[in-house]
Amino acid sequence: MNLNKNFLMKQTMLIAMAMFFVCFFAAAQKQGGFNGLNMNMGNLSTLSDAKTRSISPENFTGAKGKGGMADPVAQKGERNVANASNAARDLGKGWKVNPFITINAGETFTIAEMEGPGAIQHIWMTPTGNWNFTVIRFYWDDETEPSVESPVGAFFGMAWGEYAALSSLAMTVNPGSAFNSYWQMPFRKKCRITIENIDDKPMNLYYQVDYTLTDVGEDEGYFHAQYRRTKYNSTSLHTILDGVNGKGQYVGTYMGIGVNNNGWWGEGEIKFFMDGDKDYATIVGTGTEDYFCGSYDFDRPKKHGPGAETIEYAEFNTPYAGLHQVIRGDGHYHVQQRFGMYRWHIPDPIRFDNDLKVTIQDLGWRSGGRYLPQNSDIITVAYWYQREPHARFPKLPSKDELEVN
Repeated sequence: MNLNKNFLMKQTMLIAMAMFFVCFFAAAQKQGGFNGLNMNMGNLSTLSDAKTRSISPENFTGAKGKGGMADPVAQKGERNVANASNAARDLGKGWKVNPFITINAGETFTIAEMEGPGAIQHIWMTPTGNWNFTVIRFYWDDETEPSVESPVGAFFGMAWGEYAALSSLAMTVNPGSAFNSYWQMPFRKKCRITIENIDDKPMNLYYQVDYTLTDVGEDEGYFHAQYRRTKYNSTSLHTILDGVNGKGQYVGTYMGIGVNNNGWWGEGEIKFFMDGDKDYATIVGTGTEDYFCGSYDFDRPKKHGPGAETIEYAEFNTPYAGLHQVIRGDGHYHVQQRFGMYRWHIPDPIRFDNDLKVTIQDLGWRSGGRYLPQNSDIITVAYWYQREPHARFPKLPSKDELEVN
């Protein structure tokens, strides 16, 4: 009897311990479960407790059940409210009453403000006016200095102020000048996005910021983007990024180049100086078109009929890299030859622990098979993630210096 009693006691203890561990691991799994971030085709069916929200002119706060409430009658004439009141005057509330905002000359408007934790997962917008005179800025948590600062055109790969289709994983620019960002942008306390109109006339903005409210892991960095421009007769070495301190990873480059000489222009090498590198970089490319995942001057033969062909630039868009814009000029006033290209380090980020500097050489060809140090007009936007705080950005160029002419 004693043996059976001891056996039953041990069995009961084992069952209790097993139930404890089952409950423990179930709770741990629930606590550390899928948070709805890093979405892809492989986890699209995985459910989570994340909450989807969206900010637009029809719902400035993103609050649940508060969208499409503008009144075309009661709100008529008020600032940035019911901008389509005339078109919707026969329909009333709940219809297309306030789909856009107007940002006056010299005004800065907060287009989105949200409290976390959470992450932006998609941004769509279609700004009117001069894309180089519209500046977008992002502020994470309690920042007073922006983590993202760039003319909106350059940020979305349109630095020359002209439309060009861009189709990639991180960014798309679609017909009708529709700008889209799919960069994941986590934040812990809050996020604020502003648009500044530095032009001398008002501009309209249709936009939508799609985000999720969810837990953000300790290992998630903050998204950053910085604009820089090297103008003609300045230098043959363009700095894409400098002064970055802290731990992070570099994830992308947009570059627009306006060439001021004949011949092939893309012999320059990109260099990543990281974690104490001084005179010599750790990562060095082999040429501009090579870094942007092309080769041999981006050239392809183009047939013009039997026995007639020319060698021409070939635009391309791929998930991670592309030469999406070639401006050939019209032979009249519009004569400047300009290019736009992108390289996203999505499967291959450039990781750094303490500091990072990125440069690219501006080189072409001259007589005798020699490299030609050029004086091109180069515009870049660098994209990276890092832990905060970040170093203060260089002062954004003035309106005249941002202008493309």
